[in-house]
Amino acid sequence: MTNLLETCRAQCGKLVEQHGLCDTLVTVTAAVLAPAAAIGTPTRRDFPILQGREQMIEAVINGARGQAFTDSPLNFAGTLRDVLALPLTDNGARAVVLAALNALLCHVCLVTDTVHCKDDAPEECATAMAEKARDTGARTVGLIGFNPAIAEALVHVFGAGNVRITDLNPNNIATTKFGVPVHDGHAYGHDLIKGVDLILATGTMVVNGTGEALLQAAQAAGTRCVLYGVTGAAVCHLAGLERWCFQAQSGVSAPQRKTRT
Repeated sequence: MTNLLETCRAQCGKLVEQHGLCDTLVTVTAAVLAPAAAIGTPTRRDFPILQGREQMIEAVINGARGQAFTDSPLNFAGTLRDVLALPLTDNGARAVVLAALNALLCHVCLVTDTVHCKDDAPEECATAMAEKARDTGARTVGLIGFNPAIAEALVHVFGAGNVRITDLNPNNIATTKFGVPVHDGHAYGHDLIKGVDLILATGTMVVNGTGEALLQAAQAAGTRCVLYGVTGAAVCHLAGLERWCFQAQSGVSAPQRKTRT
């Protein structure tokens, strides 16, 4: 799996040609969303976006919306051609490209659940995710990218001793969450992959540049790896990667919350 994001972007370039969008001025506006606009007002307050660690950006293409989480948000306005030409050298640019790819695939109706769920839906999604992980037959599960709702749900279903967690946030590393130590994702990621039956990995690892190595390591180890969330929606579709996101909203106009199965 070489140059995952570059490959997906190239595929989208062909998609743009197929849909006659190359010579059409398609406006893409990537703007940072306030936490309330991104995830509403959930009961629990420990999500990274509510603590200022991450922010959500949104791209809009002909009314279709695509979102992506990032720790380096950029405001961007330009054409789809401009987005596809951005250098993928930093988190901010990669997030803009991912949000735009999500909006593009939503616009052409290949992927529609490209907008983050709100209020208490993230906890409902986390419960469904833990239950589906159990239903795969996995006995141990790794969480790459600490999400408090998912972590708590996994511990409830599997028990703390059967859950492994890594994260890149220094405020989480070397702490214990719901009875599970949080390890440094850079130092412990490959050990986690080899030590569990199933991995749930945040789609933002494509934004921060760690995703490709982890996906390759999981493939080499024969460990099933599922990306969660809206950030990786387009990439998962284009690259044939498994993704779970059970409460995401449609990115088309007048979005309605729906459940993926």
